[in-house]
Amino acid sequence: MELFIDPDDDRGVTRQLYEQIRDAILSGRLGPGERLTPSRAVAAELGIARSTVTDVYGSLAAEGYIEGRAGGGTAVAGGHQPYPQSPSPGALAPTPRSAALRRYDDAPQAEAVFDLRPGRIDAHLFPAVAWRRCVLSGLRQASVQYGDPAGTADLRAALSRWLASSRGITVTPGQVVVTAGTGHAVDLVARVLLSPGDVVGVEEPGYPPVRELLRSHGVDAVGVPVDEHGIVVDAIPSGARLVYVTPSHQYPLGVVLSRRRRLELLHWAGRHGAAIVEDDYDSEFRHTARPLEPLHRLDRDGRVIYVGTFSKILSPALRMGFLAAPMTLVPAVLAVRQAIDWCPPLAFQEALTVFVDGGHLGRHLRRVRAAYTPRFHRIYRELLDRLPAGYRPLPAHAGLHLAVVGPGAASQDDPSHALTRHGVLVGSLHRTYQDPGSVTGFLVGFGALPTERTAAAIDALVTGLVG
Repeated sequence: MELFIDPDDDRGVTRQLYEQIRDAILSGRLGPGERLTPSRAVAAELGIARSTVTDVYGSLAAEGYIEGRAGGGTAVAGGHQPYPQSPSPGALAPTPRSAALRRYDDAPQAEAVFDLRPGRIDAHLFPAVAWRRCVLSGLRQASVQYGDPAGTADLRAALSRWLASSRGITVTPGQVVVTAGTGHAVDLVARVLLSPGDVVGVEEPGYPPVRELLRSHGVDAVGVPVDEHGIVVDAIPSGARLVYVTPSHQYPLGVVLSRRRRLELLHWAGRHGAAIVEDDYDSEFRHTARPLEPLHRLDRDGRVIYVGTFSKILSPALRMGFLAAPMTLVPAVLAVRQAIDWCPPLAFQEALTVFVDGGHLGRHLRRVRAAYTPRFHRIYRELLDRLPAGYRPLPAHAGLHLAVVGPGAASQDDPSHALTRHGVLVGSLHRTYQDPGSVTGFLVGFGALPTERTAAAIDALVTGLVG
């Protein structure tokens, strides 16, 4: 442990050292069996006589705090019960704006018999062997210096090729910025385009983390209703500077933004001088109809910022994503990025480059689609057939979750709480609304649910709803 000497302390050097080591043992910071730094090294580091340190060690040994070990060295003796150490109360408080923010998932590491929360993926599908090879290759190639805030040139080129082949989006590598996920991408955009007091249109219901992120910037995130065709363009506030949408698979309801609405949204943005953030959420996991063209592909004015993530494609643990922005915004985005965290992790960038260019990403996507699509159809049928009266799953065409709506009752508890007590974790539909009113329902994720366990999971879910 690090020891400190204050030359102005009236206790003297010996007493200071003794109390520091004794308090560390009693508080548990030094546990039984942990070796103490040799007296010669302590003396050299602190610039004091070695005899001072040996006197301290001798006093601690005499009182049973430490003991000599065979072969030399001194270690903490056993038999001391550490006293609980309370953290200092703290004189600081967050701003009212920050204090008002709310976490969407209060217990992300919570466990239950059935984890049906949205956003979970099947860990068994992760291409561990291929990814390990790519990481080892990346470690050999990665620089030990700071990198480009935009990401490596090779990864940005690989991502631009992948977007062109998978989504028909034409962007240059210079328009691509590697991020730590969708939230990070939206944060960068908000810092560049928005000021406190600005209005942003967000889907209602919508994705709470992005809504809270925008509010952390002092922005007025106004909910815009969603119907069976997607966001209602006519309801977007005329003064909105930006609109955030999930057109491929609206979160949480699962509807697809119709082509007509896509064109209306682009025309609206052009008339009002606004930007659009297109979160192409779950576009990789289509289970039925062919996908519609991304907004970015239809954009002729350079108003759409396209953001994506590898959290569900590969793993949320990697914290890798991207944004594709008009060139007019890129210099400001990079300046902000460098000010925040400088650059993405270089070794993972190199690994992802090898993974994409080596064809591993394409093969992995084909594999996970083949696994997830049967689960989607199975769980939709089970929910349709077995949910209690008043509950029904909403139809969807993509993604790894389904929204279930229930009988509206303003006084009714959020069903997700009751289900948790029955060993089933689901997502809260209630929290996706800014003004939930009498909305009841929940979100059922099936990404981490093996197909053969579907019936048992629905058994538990139904029991929780009726019990």
